[in-house]
Amino acid sequence: MERNVPNHVAIILDGNGRWAKAKGLPRTAGHIQGAKTVEAICEDAYNMGINYLTVYAFSTENWSRPEKEVETLMKLLRDYMKNSLKRAQKNNMCVRVLGDKSRLAEDIRKSIEELEAATKDNTGLHFQIAINYGSRDEITRAVKKLSQKVASGELSPEEIDEAHIASELDTAGLPDPDLMIRTSGEQRISNYMLWQLAYAEFYFTSVPWPDFNKEELEKAVLAYRNRDRRFGLVKED
Repeated sequence: MERNVPNHVAIILDGNGRWAKAKGLPRTAGHIQGAKTVEAICEDAYNMGINYLTVYAFSTENWSRPEKEVETLMKLLRDYMKNSLKRAQKNNMCVRVLGDKSRLAEDIRKSIEELEAATKDNTGLHFQIAINYGSRDEITRAVKKLSQKVASGELSPEEIDEAHIASELDTAGLPDPDLMIRTSGEQRISNYMLWQLAYAEFYFTSVPWPDFNKEELEKAVLAYRNRDRRFGLVKED
């Protein structure tokens, strides 16, 4: 799988609840299993030569889910932050959280800061977790930051270009994804990385996230390898 492996893979982790329902389990069981899948896929992705992996863990819209489910997701996040520092250091993994952190509990924000600071110089897999993330919200926040720079005289409207916008997004400094994977059969991007996915290949699978594994990731990468990526150029016969 070494040839033409995507540098950056973005994944929408879909189907945890449906996976649990199909097994007669509460939705929370699906999220617990899904968290274990994330850990396994991080290792598989890096071993395949993927350098950046970004997962959509909790969207800005997810706050509207049942309270018990949101509480479970926040508990999983706390547990992940508690255990991930040791795991990240062991695997030389650089971890970064995308999204508006202001709505997260203070202890979670502090754990995120500690994890990002401790792993920022690691040279293994660059792992991004999108939490309280929505791409429209991200772009709105970026526009506000640029507006403030214009208002202060630091920047003129004429100077604003794609590079300036990208520099204010949560993903500043990261390469755009080459491949976006969505599990569990849905074929939409659900407000995920709208700017960054402009030239990405999309891969949709009916496999729910808790059942996604190395073999499924290899299928997605193989599909990516077989695509004709022209980036808007006209193909000659």
